[in-house]
Amino acid sequence: MIETRLLPTDELLRSLVDEVVEIRVRENAVLQKIAELDRRGAAVELGYKNLPQVLRHAVRWDLTTAKKWVANAGLLGSEITPTGSELAPVLPVTADAVAEGALSVEHVAVVAEVMKALPAEAEGSVVGFAREHEPSAVRAFGKELAYRLYQDDPEPREPEPAPQVNQHVMQWKNGMLEIKALLDTVTGAKYQALLDPLAKPRPETADDGPDLRPRSEREGDALAELVDLMLRADQLPEHGGEPVTLTVTMRYDDLAKQVGHATLDNGERIPAEQVRQLACSAGIIPLLLGAKSRPMDIGRKTRTFTAGIRRTLVARDRGCAFPGCGRPPRQCDGHHIRHWSDGGDTSVDNAVLLCRHHHTLIHQSEWDVTMEHGIPTFYAPPLARRATQAPEKSSPHRGLIAPPVLVGRRRSRAVKA
Repeated sequence: MIETRLLPTDELLRSLVDEVVEIRVRENAVLQKIAELDRRGAAVELGYKNLPQVLRHAVRWDLTTAKKWVANAGLLGSEITPTGSELAPVLPVTADAVAEGALSVEHVAVVAEVMKALPAEAEGSVVGFAREHEPSAVRAFGKELAYRLYQDDPEPREPEPAPQVNQHVMQWKNGMLEIKALLDTVTGAKYQALLDPLAKPRPETADDGPDLRPRSEREGDALAELVDLMLRADQLPEHGGEPVTLTVTMRYDDLAKQVGHATLDNGERIPAEQVRQLACSAGIIPLLLGAKSRPMDIGRKTRTFTAGIRRTLVARDRGCAFPGCGRPPRQCDGHHIRHWSDGGDTSVDNAVLLCRHHHTLIHQSEWDVTMEHGIPTFYAPPLARRATQAPEKSSPHRGLIAPPVLVGRRRSRAVKA
């Protein structure tokens, strides 16, 4: 056996990928055996209540883990009818991918979860996405795909949803006021937008060092500061370089016809009939979408991103655009795709929203991002592509439902400022 410390990094990573694929193939063999035990009624034969109890004692799995494996085995295993005919698995495309070692047990659970809200023919798209992404990204993909498939369906009339009612409870305990609140979607989004910029960690200084407060304490201090700000009335916190606002995005045709949904800048959707009322409120920015649902450019050329450009980026990217990242817009910065020092301008077509982690990654690693057909497209470092022996691919933008697009040779990299 070759000493791992002597292997080049790319070869070591390739070896790791191969090992993981082998593990997944062996996991599929385990799933098939579990399915067969379930088919022949092994639990009853062995005197157990159910098969997870058998596995709990035989394999020493926690009961939760055992139940997950049994459930996944039932989705991937074929059934034999009393006449001897073999029925296809519940998730046949997933079963093939698992047999290849392309998907993990965690992938199977998430695919099964999202397929509950999708038609059977959508399994190929979901599995294709799962082959390229981690389970959490597959869950977000499935949710967005379900919305896109059913967004034009008539709204259900029965049962009528319960109206959202704002609730607020205050109680003094030991000299401190305890507050509990339950807010409707729109009010909750406004509250979150107000509180978040005040709850960020304080900048590290030589005297005080880093901000060690836990998030709950930072948000409590932010609420106290918000109370003081509201008492002064003429001073409001800034969010993304502008006074706190809430962006409501929808197609112009839908607004005119009062159909469909609008999207808040935190990703929540609200019925169209609420939009006109919101548009009359202070601090609410209506952003209409132009042709092909692309935001109209409301920015201008300057080194720093203006409030108008940022609002357009929020409407387009809906948060960190890095594949699989779910950070909301309020935790993201604007990034120049072609850097300012290299002659890039400050515009929507040369910008992308990135959270602090992925913003740093783009600047300090071989990851790259380009704009293709108006969509931010990301390229993995050459080392990672060689390790997986996959062709260069661009991960699809988080707002699009499409498989990765094959691309040509990467552009030459410039020194990043």
